[in-house]
Amino acid sequence: MAQLNQCDTLIKNALVFDGTGNTPVVEDLAILNGKVLARGAKLDISEIGETVDAEGKWLMPGMLDIHTHLDLEVEVNPGLGEAVRHGTTTVLVGNCSLGVAFGAQQQGSEDPILDCFTRVENMPKKVLSQCIEKITWDNANDYLDHFSNIPLGPNVASFVPHSMLRVEVMGTDASISRPPNKEERAKMQSIVEECMSKGYMGLSTDQIVFHYLANDPNKNQRIPSHFAECDELRPCLEIVRKHGGVWQTNPDGEKMLRTLKRYFWSAGRFRGKALKISALTAIDFVSVPGIWQKMLKLGSVINSKLFKGNIHFQALGGSFRMWSDGMISPVFEELESTREIIACETDQPEARLALLNDPDWLERFKGDWAKMTVENANLTKLGGNKDQATFQMDFSRMTFQDSAVPSWDGDTLADVLARLTTFIESEGKTGAKDDAEATEFARFPKECTDKREFWLQCMRLYDRGFRWWFDVANTDEDIVEEILFNENALPGFNDSGAHLTNLSFYDGNLGTLRIAQKRGLERVAHAVHRLTREPAEFFGLDVGTIEPGAQADIALINPENLKNHDMNAGRTKIFHELFGQDVLVNRSDGVVEQVYINGVRTWENGSQYTEALGTQTLGRAVRANQ
Repeated sequence: MAQLNQCDTLIKNALVFDGTGNTPVVEDLAILNGKVLARGAKLDISEIGETVDAEGKWLMPGMLDIHTHLDLEVEVNPGLGEAVRHGTTTVLVGNCSLGVAFGAQQQGSEDPILDCFTRVENMPKKVLSQCIEKITWDNANDYLDHFSNIPLGPNVASFVPHSMLRVEVMGTDASISRPPNKEERAKMQSIVEECMSKGYMGLSTDQIVFHYLANDPNKNQRIPSHFAECDELRPCLEIVRKHGGVWQTNPDGEKMLRTLKRYFWSAGRFRGKALKISALTAIDFVSVPGIWQKMLKLGSVINSKLFKGNIHFQALGGSFRMWSDGMISPVFEELESTREIIACETDQPEARLALLNDPDWLERFKGDWAKMTVENANLTKLGGNKDQATFQMDFSRMTFQDSAVPSWDGDTLADVLARLTTFIESEGKTGAKDDAEATEFARFPKECTDKREFWLQCMRLYDRGFRWWFDVANTDEDIVEEILFNENALPGFNDSGAHLTNLSFYDGNLGTLRIAQKRGLERVAHAVHRLTREPAEFFGLDVGTIEPGAQADIALINPENLKNHDMNAGRTKIFHELFGQDVLVNRSDGVVEQVYINGVRTWENGSQYTEALGTQTLGRAVRANQ
């Protein structure tokens, strides 16, 4: 290889996975002025700013997080360190019809960002308000432009968020109370056309039946995207198809036949080319075993030579564990009485307590409790089941963590109820594990040997401090692996930045790499392709590669530490200084050795951020199909 004059950084002796899926090779990689200068064995460079010996490490393109809700956090915390530390260098925002592409959109008493994000993504209004204060734009073009004026960490690419599009054209109240008129439909199409020409990835919509507004008088209404009929959506999506864009969407559990019909809009046989669809989601639900197989089979039919579609279902690289603060959790949005609890403001425990002591509410809850405790439940679809709730109360599978009673942490609800029952039946003589627990048990009346009464009393006593987790999906790693490497799925359903105390999958891509590692380097190469170049090409983005001339977005992985990566063990609750509240995050320290964005190291030594992250503009707004 010819001698090169100079480089800023030379990474030597790494096992390089280039994102193509090809067999990895040991190479050097040189970075100059934020771009990959050269790759090859034993690069000969006369002037080197810094040399990094990466022997024994894996080098790969920075990974994409294809499903995030970091739209608001990036405005107050532009470094997005919780994503970067896990090897992510590009994040996709504007998912599930929500985003800030059109600015704050505040008109009179309407505050649609608070209205949509608060409950759908479990983000307290005080946190959202801080983010909204940072919004300076009022149109979709200026939104993409503003990223060059903040100290952005990872690259950002955006969908046109459909709920916010409806609000932009119709206003909040109209967007949830009537269909758009002819002029409004034309305006939506005009905006989508303009956005696609400016580099938006496509259109995101939402049909998940648990997604409700958070402001009076609309707390019992779903977010605006739910009210769109096919004659509104189809013309907008034909614009997306024309530009080679992507429709990001999800199923409507109450209207599955309509959902299936809409998925077939992907077919390109009679449309010239396929409409690319990125749909939620291929995961192995505990409550609906085998549904993932049906989703992937559907994908194979749509993508067949007969229909010539292009749909994939997003997949998660590990277990889907969800925490609940009392009854504040997405699963409780399904039922009317528990939805009333969630509709109370986060910082108003007295409002929740009033409901818990209201005879009328208790009667409504009694009926909903029956739906959550069905014997031999046989769920065939998500959401909308009139007789059975999607989430079934199984105290033996619900485990306390960070609870108001520290001695309960690690116990299941069944464990605690069994001790309480013994305590009550023995009139306080036995049952409690220690004096502190006996003191707590004394606060429970005798009827609390009943599961429902135990549950209600815990809500009354501890409110959001009654914190517990359960596994929603992906409890069998062999099935997870099968999903991750199915051609009709795509890893990356990480939901980063959403559900601040309920979920945390920032390290989902590392989970995919660890699962692949068990099968050898060829499978790892396939996984790297699925996490970098494959999604970049699908979404039309010029990232996910380390070819010479590409922006130098790079992750160095320690393969020995990756073997011990555990998504469940790495989830931890921290106090977020900027937000002023607790959030759930992941810790995989030691797995990702270094991360570079635009040639600048942002994470190093497997354990710390550099000064550059959050102080320099490193990433960029990545414009699709440009």
